[in-house]
Amino acid sequence: MMMTKRFTKSYTIVTILFIALSVLQSCNSKPANSEATTTTDSSAIHFTEEKHLSNVQQLSFGGENAEAYWSFDNSMLTFQHTNKNQGIPCDQIFLLNVPDTTRKLISTGKGRTTCSFFLPGDTQILYASTHLSADSCPPSPPHVHGKYLWSIYGEYEIFIADLKGNIVKQLTNNKYYDAEGTVSPKGDKIIFTSDRSGDLELYTMNLDGSNVKQITNELGYDGGACFSPDGSQIIWRASHFDADSERVEYKDNLKKHLVSPMKMELFIANADGSNRRQLTTLGAANWAPCFSPDGKKVLFSSNHKTKSIPFNIYSINTDGTNLEQISFDKVFDAFAMFSYDGKKLAWCSNRNNGGTRETNIFVADWKQ
Repeated sequence: MMMTKRFTKSYTIVTILFIALSVLQSCNSKPANSEATTTTDSSAIHFTEEKHLSNVQQLSFGGENAEAYWSFDNSMLTFQHTNKNQGIPCDQIFLLNVPDTTRKLISTGKGRTTCSFFLPGDTQILYASTHLSADSCPPSPPHVHGKYLWSIYGEYEIFIADLKGNIVKQLTNNKYYDAEGTVSPKGDKIIFTSDRSGDLELYTMNLDGSNVKQITNELGYDGGACFSPDGSQIIWRASHFDADSERVEYKDNLKKHLVSPMKMELFIANADGSNRRQLTTLGAANWAPCFSPDGKKVLFSSNHKTKSIPFNIYSINTDGTNLEQISFDKVFDAFAMFSYDGKKLAWCSNRNNGGTRETNIFVADWKQ
């Protein structure tokens, strides 16, 4: 979670990562089931190489739409949406019935939001927001010496809202970054990222915000975590330092409430943080992981082939073997999530955007 996206081929790696990693996201007259002919053309919504995907459908049209995550009953998606032309200057949380294209605002419409996720029962949605600090959007992250950086907003707090948009509970209340929350399929825990320790670490808490526990403690950014289908394991992205200069740079950025996302690897651990092990050693930006329904594979987004564009979705076994490319858009694919019944895959992509910066939500039947 926490990533933004919109790309065109002429962008530099810095601009691309700015768009692809700032998180992200309404509708026009195009019907939800308008599927382009399967082709290798970058304007299509389905590419011939995408053998695991069928019946591809585009669910959003226009603006920036990202981090679309399934309800437990597989009938809805919650996602982030930005569209300055429609008076939505930075990410707000919306609800989408599948395959309907009508969206509904869940967040307050104030501040900036990120990382929404359904709670068990599908009557409430978890998300992070800065709206208590200010009605306006917080400043966008800067470019520093040619590098793209994320802002670690201390104004983010984690909330629970009902499907009418009413906030029913505030789970965190401090001046630290609290965001990137997801919920265990077991329905007992939330995992999130916070800098309350002085570093960006993973924490778990109960669904009511109680029993907060820090479960990572190594220097570097740990975030974007999600649970395995049985709730026994977690997968997340983390900084991977190869030199002391990288550690120094990370610490300097963090003092300024900034972090660079351009070099991350995936890690797996037990749900309590024990038995941590590195899953990928690909270099570049490897992020937005999710488990397959059987818990034996992980899908994630990466630009490891080029260290630039495109970002595509890959799968890898949980023992680090059998790396396979799943998506083949020429610019950006990320935020893959399986429906809980394993029948469908939702993700966000720059495909079929007419060469604009728009990022949209797509869903497909999953083929083994």
